[in-house]
Formats: sequence, C-alpha cells, structure tokens
Amino acid sequence: MESTNRKSDLLAPDVKEEIDKWVVKYPEGQKQSAVMAALHIAQDANNGWLTTGMMDAIADYLDMPEIAVYEVASFYSMYELKPVGRHKICVCTNISCMLCDSEKVVGHLENKLGIKLGETTKDGKFTLKEVECLGACVDAPVLQVGKDYHAKMTPEKIDELLDSLD
Repeated sequence: MESTNRKSDLLAPDVKEEIDKWVVKYPEGQKQSAVMAALHIAQDANNGWLTTGMMDAIADYLDMPEIAVYEVASFYSMYELKPVGRHKICVCTNISCMLCDSEKVVGHLENKLGIKLGETTKDGKFTLKEVECLGACVDAPVLQVGKDYHAKMTPEKIDELLDSLD
C-alpha cells in the first residue's frame, strides 16, 4: 500500500481537533482564516515556539501556501520562531509604558536575570522580550508572563513576581 504522508501528519490529533474548532467558525472554503489560532495552538503544544516543520504542517492542514503561514508567524510578536524559556516575560515599551518608566522595568529585569531583551537565561527559565503594546496603557508600565498581565510594575513588584515563578 502506498504511503499518503502529508506534512499535516506532524500535527498531533489533539492539535488538529483544536484547530478544527476554529475552522468551523469561518465560511466554507475559508479555513485559512484560522491560521492565527492554528499557530497559537501549535506553539502552545510545542513548549512555546514554532518550528518550520510545524508551520509547514499548518499550511498543509489549512490548504494554504507555506509562505503565507510564515508571513503571519513572523509579523506578529506573539509567535516565537526559536525556543523560549519556561516563562516568557513580555515588556511593553510603547509610548504610555515608556512615559511611565518602562526603561527602568527593562533595566531591572535585565540586571536581575543577567540577560538582555530577546535572550533566554542559561537555565532556560526566562526569556525577556520587548513588545510594542499590550493594550493596558492605563496600568503602565505593564508586562505579561504567559497569559497574565502585571500592572504598574516597579522593581519591588518585579522581584516578587520573579520569586513567585517556578
């Protein structure tokens, strides 16, 4: 019997099932509209980052060109194209946070963790990432760890937060 391996076979059945929940939300023939959700689902299933093979599998599963998936994954800052730490710390440095001393937040995190923006600690525990806007300007300066937002950050609050993470 001839093998019918497809790139989408790389996606685990539970990942496909989750993607399918998004596909049905769009008109018939428009399943590529679920690409952002599919990327999130695949990234979450792969310790927080996307491999080229996974992006190719998503393209195959959603019947769209691979380059279109790469464009989405490389455009939005919520997708990671290389391994990240167990805790990804996203620091907003946009105008509201900048005016409320986000540079002090970044500086304190860099000193405390011994890494710069875009780097991961040697133990793989933390990745520090600059993001354009977290949409929580009223609580500036803001950072995000996982899906949780942390508001009005100070060095003391940062130390408490870091101590609370495993």
